[in-house]
Amino acid sequence: MSNRSSVALGLAVFALAAALPLLSGILPAIAGPYPMSLARSVFTYMALAVTWDMLLRSGQVSFGIAGFYGIGMYGSAIAMLRFGLPPLLSILAAGCFAAAIALLFGFIILRLRAIYFSIVTLAMAEIFRIILHNGGDFTGGAEGLILPNLISNGDSSLYWLALGGVALAVGASSWFERSKMRFALTAIRNNELQAKSSGIGIFKYMLIAFVVTSFIQGMIGGIQIQSYGVASPDDSFSANYTLLPLAMALLGGVHSTIGPVVGALLLGVVSEVLKLKLPYGHLVVYGIIIVLVILFMPKGLYGFWVKAAKDRRSAAEARREAPHA
Repeated sequence: MSNRSSVALGLAVFALAAALPLLSGILPAIAGPYPMSLARSVFTYMALAVTWDMLLRSGQVSFGIAGFYGIGMYGSAIAMLRFGLPPLLSILAAGCFAAAIALLFGFIILRLRAIYFSIVTLAMAEIFRIILHNGGDFTGGAEGLILPNLISNGDSSLYWLALGGVALAVGASSWFERSKMRFALTAIRNNELQAKSSGIGIFKYMLIAFVVTSFIQGMIGGIQIQSYGVASPDDSFSANYTLLPLAMALLGGVHSTIGPVVGALLLGVVSEVLKLKLPYGHLVVYGIIIVLVILFMPKGLYGFWVKAAKDRRSAAEARREAPHA
């Protein structure tokens, strides 16, 4: 499929998804309150999965998704409660706050590589949680913050906000794929020393990827608090917001935009069932999925499909050439 066809298909799917709430009175089975709530949850994890993959293209595995997501939830709540910003502006402020923290920490942790980078990003989420837990009245302490005024117009507005978060993540990921960011991040992942000798600004491109992904993750947190109305240290920094997006991206296929989207669609619905059936064991299932995918399908479903398509084309070409041999 050509790039133009892919863009056209993506826009058509987005338009159809955006129009879904308008059909609630006609098709309540697929556009009723519960399907809309499920769709918002899938959109949230989908956006986080896409942003995780964007940074992974540099070869760095981050476990800090929950950290910046939680920072976004608190950033939006504080912007509304302490500074009087309206809900929509508070979401933007949440993204900017997360990006500013990523910029500050990026000058330190982006010097690290491999497991050291992963451990530090994991620790960052816990550091953020502890700081907000002990922030007193300003952050609400252990109980967190409650928003008295949320975005109005019910589930439709919340649905469109979540869909907008996905559109932002997918748009940024597509830009990464079609710009020089793709070549820079791929070169860094394949051979950092060779990339540096070729004149690629390794730290610059990694910092851009880190800040952009953190900005989107913060905005997703700001959007999510409009659904719940509560930001608490334990819930906002839950391991769900790291493990599930990571499992989705690995299942669908990394180093692409479509892979995490496919993985989120498949695993998003499954995750809701697991939470109901295994309220205290669903994280174990996510971990098992991650291990199985890494062992038996390292390129994910999308990578498997691409390889199968290439094999079919090669076999067809071989059959066409066989009579002339």
